[in-house]
Amino acid sequence: MADHQRIHPVDLEAGNRPTAPLVPGGSFRSDKGDPARSANHHHQQRRQQQGYVPGGPLPPPPRRVAPPAPPLPPPRKRRGRGCCCRFLCCVVITAVVVAVLAAAAAGALYLALDPKAPRYSVDRLSVSAFQVDPSTLAARARFDVTVTAANPNSRIGIQYEPGSSLGVWYQSYRLARGALPAFYQGHRNTTVLALAMAGEVQLGTAVVSGMQDAQRTGAVPLVFRADVPVRVEIGNFKLWKVTSRVRCDLVVDRLMDVSSPIKIKASNCKFSLKL
Repeated sequence: MADHQRIHPVDLEAGNRPTAPLVPGGSFRSDKGDPARSANHHHQQRRQQQGYVPGGPLPPPPRRVAPPAPPLPPPRKRRGRGCCCRFLCCVVITAVVVAVLAAAAAGALYLALDPKAPRYSVDRLSVSAFQVDPSTLAARARFDVTVTAANPNSRIGIQYEPGSSLGVWYQSYRLARGALPAFYQGHRNTTVLALAMAGEVQLGTAVVSGMQDAQRTGAVPLVFRADVPVRVEIGNFKLWKVTSRVRCDLVVDRLMDVSSPIKIKASNCKFSLKL
């Protein structure tokens, strides 16, 4: 028989093993595994990128750029000023609204009441006494005046208060004075008042001569004035007190002769209010 074949064991892993060592002799670590050599290598690359020439001067160290400063916080809003502005705006708006409403109410009240000014006239003027002392030129006079006051309003009454002042004037001299009685004048009412007025005044020579000349021509100018405090009444409501001023420009035929009644040749009355 043929010789028996012998089977020898073969190490399959031994054929894949490298024949040369992976790390050269005398080396313990790889460059990648050594931190110091790796840092030195990176440092040399950085110096070459910055233009360093071996054996030449070292390049300047890189400048450190300071980090940007953090932005300043926004300024705080002053709440006090904003509150004051809002308060002033509210006050102004409220005042405007109140003024508009008051004007509307006043306009509506005016249209509803349709107020009219009272009318006054001097219907009669008589001189019961008028004497001029020739030595002193002091004049003493007494007048009887009939005044008519008419209230044309249908919803407004007039209350005449005490403290009135009446006067008959020749130029700037008040010949007589008097007062109006206190009374109430109703709606659409006409009241005739008989007033007695008296006074004494010191005249000058030129004034007496001018008065005599005017009497000879039959046209003596006189002025009747009245300042009367009144209150306007609307229903049960009394408004504030005002002064009613009446001025009547008169022309009479004579003044110094009391033997016969005086004739009023012209009369023009004006009315105004003093608040």
